[in-house]
Amino acid sequence: MTISDALPSATGTVPDTARTSMPDAAAADLGLADRLGGKLQAARAEIGRIIHGQRDVIDQTLVSILAGGHTLLVGAPGLGKTLLVTTLGTVLGLEARRVQFTPDLMPSDITGSEILDEDEHGRRSFRFVRGPVFCQLLMADEINRASPRTQSALLQAMQEHRVAIAGTEHALPHPFHVLATQNPIEQEGTYPLPEAQLDRFMLQVPLGFPDAAAERAMLLATTGTQDATPRPVLTDRELIDAQRLVRALPVGDKVVDAIVRLVRAARPETTQDATIRDSVAWGPGPRAAQALMLATRARALMDGRLSPSIDDIAALAEPVLAHRMSLTFTARAENRSLPQLIDGLLQTLD
Repeated sequence: MTISDALPSATGTVPDTARTSMPDAAAADLGLADRLGGKLQAARAEIGRIIHGQRDVIDQTLVSILAGGHTLLVGAPGLGKTLLVTTLGTVLGLEARRVQFTPDLMPSDITGSEILDEDEHGRRSFRFVRGPVFCQLLMADEINRASPRTQSALLQAMQEHRVAIAGTEHALPHPFHVLATQNPIEQEGTYPLPEAQLDRFMLQVPLGFPDAAAERAMLLATTGTQDATPRPVLTDRELIDAQRLVRALPVGDKVVDAIVRLVRAARPETTQDATIRDSVAWGPGPRAAQALMLATRARALMDGRLSPSIDDIAALAEPVLAHRMSLTFTARAENRSLPQLIDGLLQTLD
């Protein structure tokens, strides 16, 4: 479904004569939505042609990028996390780079450093050599294997979109997105991400194993003489336009109120739910509500709609909230889980 197809159900029928009477900014946004709607659907299909059996992962990662955020991918080895990032870079027209995080990785290995140069006349000066963070799509592979010092260097880049070296600030390219990965199985020798850095990720996306049909298709596609190669669908300029359009989409009062109720209900300090008070040690902050608002808008645009709905909140609540909440010791001992608690809160939104 395209944006044009969704117009009657989202805003009422908009004939061509009505379009000419719209304010110039609104008419331009509507035209942009018409142009981008089909391209976003094509980008989703092209990524799905390369990545088999991970439809929800593809959708949620695209939502995070459209909303201008960073994504934390959590899954066992061999599920296509690296392939997903390289495919996204090609399809979305972004310069993508990959950094393998290890305990001995230094902040300068990511951000870059100054080196002392000497010209032919013997004059010496410092020159800044940019690190791999100066790209549009950075894959931070196994981010929890780096030391806290290195993690904090990436944190500044994620939050401020710039790095400071020797007192000089250097702006990162635009757009800039980090897709970090974690292996939930092997935790020996890792440095768990602090809550402050987890909160910088708009979505935490779990990767599960594909079903039998998808795994069969993957085997046939990846063990032959030719590997499937992704094709570019968008440019970085079009992605920036789509990100601007996401922030321009209207949100109904019902959706705004539902987001506020959900986030406040997930905090033990403000909830009316006794189960949440007993089970949650700390809950999501205001950044969670901001992330959920932007993510629901992005999901609506990707599905060809002009405004988000309660269904968008339900689909994105877990990837937005789960990494911003922590269970108490009692809740863990009783085998309670955050997805179960979040699902219970969603029942109150109907």
